Amino acid sequence: MIQVKNYLEDFLHLFFPHNCIGCGTDILNNEDALCAHCLTQLPETGFLTKPDNPVEKIFYGRLPIQHAGSAFYFNKDSLLQHLIIQLKYRANQTAGMYLGKILGNLIRDANRFDDIDIIVPLPLNEKKLFTRGYNQASLLAKGVAEVLQKPVIENAVERIQFTETQTHKNRITRWQTMEGVFKVVNESLLKNKHILLVDDIVTTGATLESCSKAVLEAENTQVSICTLAYTI
Repeated sequence: MIQVKNYLEDFLHLFFPHNCIGCGTDILNNEDALCAHCLTQLPETGFLTKPDNPVEKIFYGRLPIQHAGSAFYFNKDSLLQHLIIQLKYRANQTAGMYLGKILGNLIRDANRFDDIDIIVPLPLNEKKLFTRGYNQASLLAKGVAEVLQKPVIENAVERIQFTETQTHKNRITRWQTMEGVFKVVNESLLKNKHILLVDDIVTTGATLESCSKAVLEAENTQVSICTLAYTI
């Protein structure tokens, strides 16, 4: 039966090619989006298993975060940058779900996030959502949820202000720009919950702080933060 299955997969591959989104090779399992070689090229931070890691320190004295961490280091001209571009700007939603599952496995194995109740992807402004057609953080969150078996809540928090890209702004300007950008619109979905906030990249943490502040205004809530990447 195994041999028949292999023959069938080879036959289907002729008509429906399945290639690695990193390097393009077709030597990978059908359920994977990255080949084994590309997986080894992703630079793990190890932050998810460590208290007082650099991501948690971003929020010290600013926000009562329970736990925080990022899976991989983000470097320019790297494989991870290529994957995030595929996710955010090339409509590669398969990449989002797959990377979310990788993040989910790392979160599960860290054992520091075991008491979370729900997963909330960082909301995208309606203008950007309309233009892009999807929220990349939602795709990551759904991948994480598939591993952790926790519900994803997308209608409790909204991004009520449109903000231009923060890429070329300095740290202080980013914090100022993000004040009051998010609003809880359905507190009943959040109260008495430990919420895992998920996003693709953390740099200064201004956006995640703004969203977390809004979430923490809900009754008896706790917040932890996980991102796919951490900008060096």
